[in-house]
Amino acid sequence: MDLSNLKPAEGSIKRRKRIGRGEGSGKGGTSTRGHKGAKSRSGYKQKRGFEGGQMPLFRRIPKFGFKNINRKEYAGVNLGVLDALAKKHKLSEITPEILVQYGVTKKHELVKILSAGEFDSKLTVKANGFSKKAAEIIESKGGSTEII
Repeated sequence: MDLSNLKPAEGSIKRRKRIGRGEGSGKGGTSTRGHKGAKSRSGYKQKRGFEGGQMPLFRRIPKFGFKNINRKEYAGVNLGVLDALAKKHKLSEITPEILVQYGVTKKHELVKILSAGEFDSKLTVKANGFSKKAAEIIESKGGSTEII
């Protein structure tokens, strides 16, 4: 080892500037905040979307449409899926709990039965909703429908 290889110890040199430590440091006085204005004060916090007093983007853009806060979202399950599930697992009754158990729907989803697909099983189906055609098909095959 000689003088050309010398390096400071690991972690001894800090890369951040230490502000507000006197005039001699070169970062004293206003501590890099400039003179006056909101940003120079302690406790300054900018509001989300603030653009320096200019009208913010989210207020400049025209608004349109309507979002119904009372809307109920249903997970649609087709009759073809119910038929395949009943045949595969030899079921006579289908409920939302069974659909969750076999991974057709998620736990807290409302289930609506739709008419797409082949259906020829005699099933008791319990769900949160049925399309008219799906209810007719289930009842025409000798099954029954029940709205929970």
